[in-house]
Amino acid sequence: MTAPVSPVRESARHALARCRELVRPELRAAVGRLHPWVAEMAAYSFGWCEVGGAPAGAPGGKGVRQALAVLGAEAAGADGRAGVPAAVAVELVHAFSLLHDDIMDGDASRRGRPAVWQAYGTGPAVLAGDALFALAVDTVAAATETPGAVRLLSAALADLVRGQADDLLFTTRPWTGPERVTAREYQVMAEGKTGALLGCAAALGATLGGAPRDTALVLDRAGRHLGIAFQLVDDVLGLWGDPAVTGKSVGGDLREGKKTFPVLAALGSPAARHLPALLGSPERAEEAAALIEAAGGRTAALAEARAHTAAARELLAAAPLAAGPVEELTGLLDLLVGRAL
Repeated sequence: MTAPVSPVRESARHALARCRELVRPELRAAVGRLHPWVAEMAAYSFGWCEVGGAPAGAPGGKGVRQALAVLGAEAAGADGRAGVPAAVAVELVHAFSLLHDDIMDGDASRRGRPAVWQAYGTGPAVLAGDALFALAVDTVAAATETPGAVRLLSAALADLVRGQADDLLFTTRPWTGPERVTAREYQVMAEGKTGALLGCAAALGATLGGAPRDTALVLDRAGRHLGIAFQLVDDVLGLWGDPAVTGKSVGGDLREGKKTFPVLAALGSPAARHLPALLGSPERAEEAAALIEAAGGRTAALAEARAHTAAARELLAAAPLAAGPVEELTGLLDLLVGRAL
């Protein structure tokens, strides 16, 4: 029997749908300004078309970042439409990062279809990502003369690149010894790779909605906490989630040797003394996952996710923001992080 959906999460789903409807026409219009071939690749990445340009209804992302931008503007007391350029910009940056991530990670598929680099080639996919990046900056610059808006986006981009660089370098470091990746280093990486753009979305939307700098920075910090919590939960689901729900194979991260938080936390326990040997054997991923759980890796990851969720809630509750949008932002926290809690 399916468990009932809480009213808070149901409200968050409605908020996601409402914001997608508000942003979609402007996002399509922005992509339409690109070179036709590049625009086709971008449209393919969003699930709007097939290779060659035929219309498609492939599943896209949840639209979390664009929702944060619209709700950020509304939390600042403005009409949600004020945050639409911010929503378009962060969605373009997110798409750019996914195009390049798939190439760097060698991931052949994205959301059940061939990744752009598989469908069009590596060079064209890099070009499309670059075009989306440039379009995102232009979208913000055209929306406001406030220099702080462009600086918010550029700072998030710098943090995103820094986080991605750390994530790539982590794969070359050992599981144990003085050169091992620490749990703290992992959280810093997750803040950059995932949290920076979530924080930027809310802060940029608020900025375009007329919020003072201090208020925008509070939303940025809350979004960064959400990003870390989201990544921690994603790590847990990658090890113990239902593939039918997550779209990931259980233990896939282990087989690829990725440094995820549950593994790093478990390695600090005496109960995990045999874990390093298992991590070097992809065929023993299920055995490794069981040992990680027994050594407290799952519990530690979820505890950290709860701590970051609580920190985001406290920031939102203390800021001078409109109550209704804050409730929807809090609902998004529950919806995104509550997947494994």
